[in-house]
Amino acid sequence: MSERRQLLNLAYRLLGSVADAEDAVQETYARWYALPRERQEEIASVGAWLTTVASRICLDQLGSARSRRERYVGEWIPEPVPDAREWAAVPAPVDPADRVTLDESVSMAFLVVLDAMTPAERVAFVLHDVFRYPFAEVARIVGRSPEACRQLASSARRRLRAERAPAAPARADLVRDFKTAWEARDMAALVDLLDPNASMTADGGGLVGAALHPVVGPEAIARYVLDLARWAPGMQLLEREVNGQPGLVARRDGVTAAVAAFDTAAVGTGADRIARIWVVRNPEKLRRWPG
Repeated sequence: MSERRQLLNLAYRLLGSVADAEDAVQETYARWYALPRERQEEIASVGAWLTTVASRICLDQLGSARSRRERYVGEWIPEPVPDAREWAAVPAPVDPADRVTLDESVSMAFLVVLDAMTPAERVAFVLHDVFRYPFAEVARIVGRSPEACRQLASSARRRLRAERAPAAPARADLVRDFKTAWEARDMAALVDLLDPNASMTADGGGLVGAALHPVVGPEAIARYVLDLARWAPGMQLLEREVNGQPGLVARRDGVTAAVAAFDTAAVGTGADRIARIWVVRNPEKLRRWPG
C-alpha cells in the first residue's frame, strides 16, 4: 500500500480526474490481490508491477474517454485539486495518502495540453518526462518499441511547447487584481488585466449554468464575469492555490461553487496580462473542495 500515493499521482496526470484516478488505482490493487500467492512471490518489484498495471488501465480509459467527451455537455476541463494546507481550518475531505502532489506537472495549463494529446503520447510523455521512467520500461508498459515511445514523447513535447510558448504560470498579483476588479464591478479594470487574445473556458457539465463554448476577448470575458456577479449575489471570492498555481475559489453560503485557474502572457509593452481562465463549476469535480 506504500505505492498508493505514487500510483494516484501517476493516474491523475494521465486521466485529469481524481475520481477516475482513484478508480484506476483501486482496480490495480484489485488485480494484485486477485493473484495467487505464488504469483505474487514471483514478482521481483511489486512497485513496477503496480505501475505497469495502473498505466495500462489508464491507457484503456483514455481510449474510451474520447467517446464519453462527445456526450459531455459543454467544455471539459480537468478536475482541479485544492492545496489542503490552505484549508487547514476546514475538515479535509480526503485522507493525506490520497492527496495528489502539487507541482508544475499538475497545473491546469499543463493538464489541458496533456488532454489534447493522443492516449499513447500522453502515457509515454508522463511516464518518461514527468516520472522519469526509461524508454525501455515505458515500451514494456505501453506495448510499443522504445524508439516508438521516444517519438511519442518527442511529439508530446512539441505539442506542449506550441501550446505553452506564449504563456507562463499565473501571477498572484494579477489574480488578486482580477478579484479586486470583479468585487468593484469595474469593467475597465477587468479589460485592462486581460490579454487582447484572452479566452475563458467554463465547465458546468450540464449540471449547472456555464458557457457552452469558450468566451474570447477582454470585453466579452469582463461582461460575462460581471453578469455572474449579478446572477449570484452574495458570492465570495477567495485567493487560493488551484493545482499548485494562484487561483480563485467562489463560495456561496459556505459552499464552493466554482474554482478558477489562470495563465498569463506578456503583451507588447512587456507587461503581463491574464491570457487564459479555466472555470470549473461542475459540482462533481468540486467534491474535494471544502463546502
